[in-house]
This record gives sequence, structure tokens and C-alpha cells, in this order.
Amino acid sequence: MTQALIKLNENINRVLNIVKARYDLKDKSETIEFIIKKYIEYENEPELKPEFIEKMKKIKKEKSIHVDDFAKRYGLNV
Repeated sequence: MTQALIKLNENINRVLNIVKARYDLKDKSETIEFIIKKYIEYENEPELKPEFIEKMKKIKKEKSIHVDDFAKRYGLNV
């Protein structure tokens, strides 16, 4: 595990303490790890991105066709 000495301004330190207390974390190291994991989850979730939401709205407006048997329509051997 890597160790780092970091400088935090007062506001960031206050936020870390709030997150630490809210999620009952042991120390600031665990709190920073928690926040970074949440950030990674957020960035990897396309449905949370505004671009994805806009894309889905456009797709929703497109005309669609009804397909009774997908395999038959597209010549798939199932």
C-alpha cells in the first residue's frame, strides 16, 4: 500500500470529516479511499452522464418498428 503526506485546506478537511462521520469511517485515509471509489463508480456509470441522458432522449423520439420474431426477421438460426 502506498502512503502519502498531503496538505488540505480547511474546507476540504471539513468535508473529509463530514464524510468520515456520515459513513462511520475509521480515518481520513479510509475516507479519501471511499470518495475516490465513489468517483470511479460515477465516471463508469454512463447513465449518470448528461451526454448519455441526451442521447437516450433522442433515441426515445425516433420512430420504432414492432418486431414479433427477432430471429426470423433478421435471419438468425436459433
